Amino acid sequence: MRKFVSLFMGLCFLLSFSNVKADEGMWLLSLLKKQNVAEMQQMGLKLTGDDIYNINNSSLKDAIVGLGSEGRPFRHFCTGEIISDQGLFLTNHHCGFGAIQSHSTTEHNYLEDGFWAYSKNEELTNPGITASILIRMADVTDQIAPKLNEKMTDEERYETIDKIAKEIEKKAEEGTEYKANVKSMFEGNQFFLFVYVIYKDVRLVGAPPQSMGKFGGDTDNWMWPRHTADFSMFRIYTGKDGKPAAYSKDNVPLKPKHHLPVSIKGQQEKDFAMIMGFPGTTDRYLTSFGLKETMDITNANRYKIRTVKLANMLEEMEKAEATRIKYASKYASTANYWKYSNEQNKALKALNTMGAKQEIEKKFTEWVNASEERKAKYGEALKYIEEAYTNRSKEAFARSYMVEALLRGPELPSFTLGTKGLLKELKKGKEADQEKINKMVKALKEEAKAFYKDYDPTTEKKLIASLFEVFANNVDKNLFPSVFTTIEKKFKNDFNKYAETLMNKSVFATKAKFNAFLEKPSAKVLEKDMAYTAGTSILKAFRNVNKAYAEKSGDKQKGIRLFVAGLLEMQPEKAWAPDANSTLRLTYGKVGGYSPKDAVDYNYYTTLEGVIEKMDPTSFEFKVPAKLVELYEAKDYGQYADANGKLHTCFLTDHDITGGNSGSPVINANGELIGTAFDGNSEAMSGDIDFEENLQRCINLDVRYTLWIIDKFAGAKNLIEEMTIVK
Repeated sequence: MRKFVSLFMGLCFLLSFSNVKADEGMWLLSLLKKQNVAEMQQMGLKLTGDDIYNINNSSLKDAIVGLGSEGRPFRHFCTGEIISDQGLFLTNHHCGFGAIQSHSTTEHNYLEDGFWAYSKNEELTNPGITASILIRMADVTDQIAPKLNEKMTDEERYETIDKIAKEIEKKAEEGTEYKANVKSMFEGNQFFLFVYVIYKDVRLVGAPPQSMGKFGGDTDNWMWPRHTADFSMFRIYTGKDGKPAAYSKDNVPLKPKHHLPVSIKGQQEKDFAMIMGFPGTTDRYLTSFGLKETMDITNANRYKIRTVKLANMLEEMEKAEATRIKYASKYASTANYWKYSNEQNKALKALNTMGAKQEIEKKFTEWVNASEERKAKYGEALKYIEEAYTNRSKEAFARSYMVEALLRGPELPSFTLGTKGLLKELKKGKEADQEKINKMVKALKEEAKAFYKDYDPTTEKKLIASLFEVFANNVDKNLFPSVFTTIEKKFKNDFNKYAETLMNKSVFATKAKFNAFLEKPSAKVLEKDMAYTAGTSILKAFRNVNKAYAEKSGDKQKGIRLFVAGLLEMQPEKAWAPDANSTLRLTYGKVGGYSPKDAVDYNYYTTLEGVIEKMDPTSFEFKVPAKLVELYEAKDYGQYADANGKLHTCFLTDHDITGGNSGSPVINANGELIGTAFDGNSEAMSGDIDFEENLQRCINLDVRYTLWIIDKFAGAKNLIEEMTIVK
């Protein structure tokens, strides 16, 4: 959206509110005809709006998959794309990482060796993972907005919205196997209904070794040039009637309404391309006051705390393969936003995003003050927002530390909270319901299987000691959980001694101890358990801080809603894109490189030669499988090489993406798959808050590299044969 702002603040503001550039915006599919298709066609698109989104006939939307979980099916953590008429879909390696890790053991280390199903009966089931495909969407603002008014409190407003939304969802689901979800847009100024079919049987089909799927590790994360084969493959299964069904050996592969043809023709600089997927969250309408909290508290604290966490995890992972497998997924997910937080702060400072936000607020204020009617409606908006962020700063700081150091840091204290119901029943003594206790014990044993599978006592002890100490050294003592009083009085603030004692005494410390406890559960033992008392005290303190945080936030949400409504009113002719919220969106632009700084010009693609150049057998981030080296030396690229005989690995586009877009298809002007989106570039990590059109780039895996790995490296020709390859 905006140019470099440090020197041209006034010009920046004009650009920010001029007609939206084609390479910015996460657009709602149902509005494409009205807002975007004409411009997309001018840029090179050969399709119509109906080819992309159609509720009566098959269209591109029917090939796009949102990955979620049974408990949170509408919170899509990644995107996939269907590439065969048998429900086969591609996503990123890091999206499938948890599934790959869950099937890995020291005997069958699929993280290390990769996994390939050479027949459908070899595919691996993944309980809990869901795959959603959008059926339709609709603007339902006119069903909700008339029931709202400015005299309502925020609580009354939310209750009204929630009640009407549930009625709309229920009506949309009646007589179907579909699931419906109403989402707020533009900070509560508009509302849209999304109707999905959600599949529950998702099976792992293939994934390259971690050395390829995560090639470059944390060093290359968010960086260009890139050579990472970031993909994995899954398949959707249904009941024999074609409808969603839980896993069964009798289930059959999905027959999708549409699957994407896969093009190996290659792409050139300035070619039109688009991405469809489920972006998680952006905050483009964030004010300068919110930006300060994001930079000084959220990002700064997350980076500092996770630096400690990662160091402790890595130290133990390097000692044993079993620990490395157990913590591989946890380490990767922790590291991703550890680096993101630091790189985003760097970009926000370098691009003077604070100055840009302040200039927008200045112009907004001038526009408001030019009309008494607007002053009455929007005059207090920025005041509400500023007061909220100022008043809650202490709680925001403590809250971020509690989340990162205590709730998402060590795992044991939070795990113990699952026994609160059991303790409540046990404390009834003779009045206790033994049948209820037995059911809870059985459920806890199942939870323990999953928890302790990826748990190491030594690693956990180090995390408790180090992260509790980090918390104690940085947060106001008045906001401490009560367990820190115990640590001070009984252990003289020796956190290592506290952690060692806890691990020696707690019934939660090991799987064996916990199962032994469950065989003969005792209220007295549980109530005094060190891990349990730590967990309950942390939860209580967090609730107290959260309550104060919410109270001191005052009319913040009202202020933001009015601010955004005012921005929309300022330019009614502008095509606005709402913030990402895990709903299906489309972004479009072109293939192209960029120049991040003086004398640095990046090409728009990389090749396999770069993998060999980066290869370092002494670094776990840059190891390369021997077979890949053999294929490279033989130049055995088959039909996947370009006209010059080179194998492309990754390429750049100027698309507007964020987390959740991981695995999204990069689609050419003809509606064919040319790549898979997997990352952004560090120079524009400010993009979730303010899109920078000169620098913003999406890093994509070239589908030719994907197919070459499946075909030549893995020899999984069965998968190649079921795709529609466009030459």
